Amino acid sequence: MIKKIFFVIVILIISSVITKAQELLTKKDAVKMALDSNYSIRIAEKNVLKSQNNTSIFNTDYLPKVTVNSGVNVTNNNIENEFQDGTIYSANNANTANINASLGASYTLFDGFGRSYNYQKLQKMYKLSELDARLIIENTVLQLFIAYYEVAKYSENQINLQSSLEISEKRLERAKYNYEYGKNTKLDVLNAEVDYNNDKIRYLSIKKQLANSKHNLNLILGRNINTNFKVDRAVEYELILNIDSLLTNSKKYNVQILQAQKNIEISNFIIKESKARWLPIINLSGAYSYNRTNSDTNYAYAYNMTNGLNAGINLQWNIFDGGRTKIAVQNSKITVENSKIQKINAEQNLERDVRNLWEAYNNSLFILKAEQKNVETNKINFARTEEQYKLGQISSIEYRLAQLNLLNALTNYNEAKYDAKITELQLLQLSGTLLNSNF
Repeated sequence: MIKKIFFVIVILIISSVITKAQELLTKKDAVKMALDSNYSIRIAEKNVLKSQNNTSIFNTDYLPKVTVNSGVNVTNNNIENEFQDGTIYSANNANTANINASLGASYTLFDGFGRSYNYQKLQKMYKLSELDARLIIENTVLQLFIAYYEVAKYSENQINLQSSLEISEKRLERAKYNYEYGKNTKLDVLNAEVDYNNDKIRYLSIKKQLANSKHNLNLILGRNINTNFKVDRAVEYELILNIDSLLTNSKKYNVQILQAQKNIEISNFIIKESKARWLPIINLSGAYSYNRTNSDTNYAYAYNMTNGLNAGINLQWNIFDGGRTKIAVQNSKITVENSKIQKINAEQNLERDVRNLWEAYNNSLFILKAEQKNVETNKINFARTEEQYKLGQISSIEYRLAQLNLLNALTNYNEAKYDAKITELQLLQLSGTLLNSNF
């Protein structure tokens, strides 16, 4: 008996140390950690940087092009020449060397405003990449809280099951004690033992689910999977929500609607870019060049050298390109129309989703209140049943039924509590205000 008490004390001390060692991961800390370390968010941020680089002046053809060319060519030939007067000249291993170098610059003075439209298109694409990143962040934050509240739910279920397990253990001890003193039969002991073992199995199962849910949350947070922690189990709801404000905000701030609008704007600039091909292109060019040729042959000069500047202006006008520009413009216009249709479709789908989730949210809140009332009723019922059981006024089966009813009520309440919050967060995401809400 002393050994058993000592063992229990050691277990309690170890459990206390482990509990204290666990960090309390608050909701705000979890969000900050995910924004800093989540792998999907980090990749999205890199993609935004790439898009921002594309808007640089170095990617718009507004700057001139400067090129340097140089070279040396050497030849070694045997030469024999006969002149008109019959004189013959011959040379063996005659060397000829040509040295050349040039520095040139060219600039497109006018290209039918194609550069301007391309630059504005790149700016819109940069904004679109920011919206893409925002969508990934919103999805990640929502995924984060689904995982966070799953940990909270399993933590509460574990506490409730642990309490239920302690009740079953006391009942088993009571049944053994009464059997020893002839107050009940062996069947009561066996029933209590079976119920205790079943509760223990359920407790171990919930511990496994809790551990797995922590692994999932750690992965979203971008940290070591085995990091142990506790979460804040408190839940607050946005009680000021109403359907009208949700619909209004969704049309203004929903990221998918904003993406659809940006795609329309980008498509319009593609039309303008295509039309720019019908206008002329004016190029300016200039260069400084140096050229020298040294020769061993018996000509009138030993070397020849030229150097100097040259400049020019060139106009290129593609009067007819076989209709390719016309087709490109027509296809770009079709793309714009498709983008507009997609936006209308997205708006209608969004309104449907908001209304459906609103109904689900209200239903979840109603269920939450009902389950809360259920818990209160079952707590009162269990307290009275426990008192009657201790007085021997009811059977152990009736006592067990009251115990299970309370446990099921607590479990259902936890499900309803966190389901309602997750539905609320989904509503806030659709309305485009998730990142500005109180978690």
